[in-house]
Amino acid sequence: MICIAIANQKGGVGKTTTAINIATAMAATGWKTLLIDLDPQGNASTGIGLDAAHRDMSSYDVLVDEIPLEDCLVPSKIPGLDLLPATVDLSGAEVELVGVEDRTNRLRRALAEHRGHDVCFIDCPPSLGLLTLNALCAADTLLVPLQCEFFALEGLSQLLQTVEQVQQRFNPDLGIVGIVLTMFDRRNRLTDQVADDVRECLGNLVFESVIPRNVRLSEAPSHGLPALVYDHACPGSRAYMALARELIGRLPQERVAA
Repeated sequence: MICIAIANQKGGVGKTTTAINIATAMAATGWKTLLIDLDPQGNASTGIGLDAAHRDMSSYDVLVDEIPLEDCLVPSKIPGLDLLPATVDLSGAEVELVGVEDRTNRLRRALAEHRGHDVCFIDCPPSLGLLTLNALCAADTLLVPLQCEFFALEGLSQLLQTVEQVQQRFNPDLGIVGIVLTMFDRRNRLTDQVADDVRECLGNLVFESVIPRNVRLSEAPSHGLPALVYDHACPGSRAYMALARELIGRLPQERVAA
């Protein structure tokens, strides 16, 4: 199983929207997909259509109580897509794990023996705390949503420093599969300027596919549906399908073939 963390410590960059829709797109192309909601807000779980009242087991149980991953998974409405939901209990997990030995590897151990999925996406909280650290320690690679705004590169620099520290101390094999530009608005000259700056600094690390500002992307979570199901023909859905194709092309080919 290829494990991809979707992280950015800055909130409001389209991280959860990306997690929901890229997971749906991968499932639609035949990949058996797992989405792990590691954000105490539980927005990815809601966006997939799982009501809070039906989250009996969650990522909190996996991290804190070490309940087997398989016992906590919930099938989604999307064929081929399963979910490890999040509840508000997860907000206390960082405090509860502070005194626990090997606390950064709880998620890695839970995923180590897991079978049955081809790819796993981890939706991280908008911070660089212990939950995100668990995701980075468990992941093979990192996908970074980056909003096209003035302070984007400043926040990205901090995230890349954290990734370097994780590589040095915890997970030397952690890579970055790419950076996806989100909330792209061609009518805004600043958007083009930020996109040009990011591509100049990071080159091929930036995906060609960009995610536009799109009202259908914003509406879909309120219906408990990914945008690809809510309106598969809208510009946002088409952008995420293009991103999924590009992502598959960047994954290790021996893993893709398998």
